[in-house]
Amino acid sequence: MSDIFSTAVVTGASRGFGRAIAAALVDAGADVVGIARGEADLAATRRDLGGRFVPMVADATDDTLAREVVHARRPGVLVLNAGAVPHMAPVQEQTWETFSRAWEVDTRHVLAWTRAALLEPLAPGSVVVSISSGAALHGSPLSGGYAGANAAIRHVRAYAAEESDRAALGIRFVTLLPQMTPTAGVGAAGVAGYAARRGVDPDTLVAEMGTVLSPGAVGAAVVDLVKNPGAAPEQAITGAGLRPVA
Repeated sequence: MSDIFSTAVVTGASRGFGRAIAAALVDAGADVVGIARGEADLAATRRDLGGRFVPMVADATDDTLAREVVHARRPGVLVLNAGAVPHMAPVQEQTWETFSRAWEVDTRHVLAWTRAALLEPLAPGSVVVSISSGAALHGSPLSGGYAGANAAIRHVRAYAAEESDRAALGIRFVTLLPQMTPTAGVGAAGVAGYAARRGVDPDTLVAEMGTVLSPGAVGAAVVDLVKNPGAAPEQAITGAGLRPVA
């Protein structure tokens, strides 16, 4: 197995997509440092994944944490998955505090860890995967600033890739944009919110979505993207699989 999989760091690793990504990386041969705020969920993940999963109870938005972990671990794979469940309400019922929740968590933590990866810098050939959202492409009128915050993650990736090229660092930056799915925390809140808005039950909305995206599929996609240096740097993922974002 390539050295790129010797050590990985995953934020938001205790549940949903993050847990599945951590599991896929462990299966690929990586020692995975999993960061999340929920101690009990991290401990359960450790029990399930075994000794190659190293839990770290911490706030992924902490700039100092990002710098210290990147310096100490020097991961070959860094997956930025942490995110807040948005407040589901139309714009007139949002306050700045609820509207900006995704900016303060999703976008802020991607910026912190991306900066750390460039400033360290990580070794040539390392891969930084930022988990954005299909909402960045299509909008999400019930989740405040969530769509804009995740669109900003796309821009941060592009800026970081340009800086890596300018400094000849050889770090690859990738963004994965999952569709809304009831199988993960943020998506489950979205499904419930949009079903209520339409006056249908969540199962009806899910049935209209077609093949449902699973966390396991997201984990497998991350490993595939890391292994494939020729993959497009932005990929949407649905239940039907990956497709490059134009």
